[in-house]
Amino acid sequence: MINRILIRLKVVQILYSYLLTRNDFRIDAAPENPTRDKKFAYAVYLDMLLLIAQMSGIRTIRRDGSMPMVDTLPQLVSNRVGRALIEDDAVTGAATAAHGNIKLLDPLLQQLIDAIATSSAFRSYKKIKNPDLEDDVRLWATVLRTIIAGNTAVQDALRQSPNFTLAGLEKGIEQAAATLESYSHSRAAYLNATRTLDTSLAKARELYMSIFILIKELTAYQLQQLENAKEKYLATPEELNPDMRFVDNALAAAIEKDAELELFIKDNPVSWADDHTLLKRLMEEILKSDIYRNYMAAPAVSPELQARADCDLWRELLKNVIFRSDAFAEAMEDRSVFWNDDLLIMGTFVLKSIRQATVNPDGTVSLSLLPMYKDEEDAGFGARLFRYAVDYRSQYRSYIDACINAEQWDTERLAFMDIVIMTVAIAELVNFPEIPLAVTMNEYVEIANNYSTPKSGQFINGILFAITERLRTRGLLNK
Repeated sequence: MINRILIRLKVVQILYSYLLTRNDFRIDAAPENPTRDKKFAYAVYLDMLLLIAQMSGIRTIRRDGSMPMVDTLPQLVSNRVGRALIEDDAVTGAATAAHGNIKLLDPLLQQLIDAIATSSAFRSYKKIKNPDLEDDVRLWATVLRTIIAGNTAVQDALRQSPNFTLAGLEKGIEQAAATLESYSHSRAAYLNATRTLDTSLAKARELYMSIFILIKELTAYQLQQLENAKEKYLATPEELNPDMRFVDNALAAAIEKDAELELFIKDNPVSWADDHTLLKRLMEEILKSDIYRNYMAAPAVSPELQARADCDLWRELLKNVIFRSDAFAEAMEDRSVFWNDDLLIMGTFVLKSIRQATVNPDGTVSLSLLPMYKDEEDAGFGARLFRYAVDYRSQYRSYIDACINAEQWDTERLAFMDIVIMTVAIAELVNFPEIPLAVTMNEYVEIANNYSTPKSGQFINGILFAITERLRTRGLLNK
């Protein structure tokens, strides 16, 4: 029931919110009225963060544009910490504004990288098949506290600073390690985003089930109205002997008896019954519709044909009355922030389920509700796609920037939603070789057309095409 079309859209939406609100590094503010120790410690603190980026093979921001050449390690290049540091505005802003001593360490860069390569911490890191962010952070925090803090050559180089103090050096290195660990702790924001993704998908299934429950409860509401009319003091003959065709609907009866729906309601107490205003407004819209009038005026037919007409009635009412109702849209918005976005896809699945219902010769209907996911692959698709998009977003952004004509487009002024959509698309292109290229391209272009700017679909299609060609040339695309 929850297919990959919806999952892709949910991942884009959750990633958009996550990237807007995340705070990767908690950068310490410069000390007020600093002592010599504190002043030097803060300079070292910022320098250590930039030093990590340099040892990761990333060109850092220097006032004079200089950058020492080093032969770094592939594992340090793929480690996400260096890239994240240099892309964090708080880090680069603080570091470039400060008058640190980073250039004093330039002659030692290769020596430090060689020391990392032979360390036990690095040997342990290399053994991890797919290191996560916690592993990346742990490596650099250990490097700072052991290899750099205890390195006499580092101390000798920094002694050239007029503000040098040994206490300041130790404090600055520890501050840098603590900042890295705060980045690791910000994983809580990631975990919260993954929980939101799970919740939004569960809510999509809840909407699917709730639409069937609405059919049942609208039927019960109308039955109660007919019963109430019989009790009127001066009831008309029509009220005393009402046409029961609508309330005797075979599909509504099948929904009432469905064991899977019953179990769902037991675990998820979902009901529209208390929303009398909604039920009243929807029934008024139904009773005024030509769909209802034509159904009630149709001649008597066999039980099997009537049951088929019962199913057709609800398909038409859902498509043309309920799903278009302002009252229904308002009620959905009150119940879940996700539901209005989900209605197009979940509504389609409800209509599909009704269309595929079995109509029996005795006039009964057998309903088969769709499972939440088609299979285990689909069940894990969203979480995996989101993780790849988050963990490798810097790398994927570099793919995007490399394929944009800088004379026509300013990469810093691209629509943020376009960047998010392309990031998720690249994550799928690279990490899910079993999904055909055309499927991935078409799905994300469609998302862009519906959720970004009017020209986004065409723009994203062109950029993704260029990226796929580049990745294929480099052997990074297995499709």
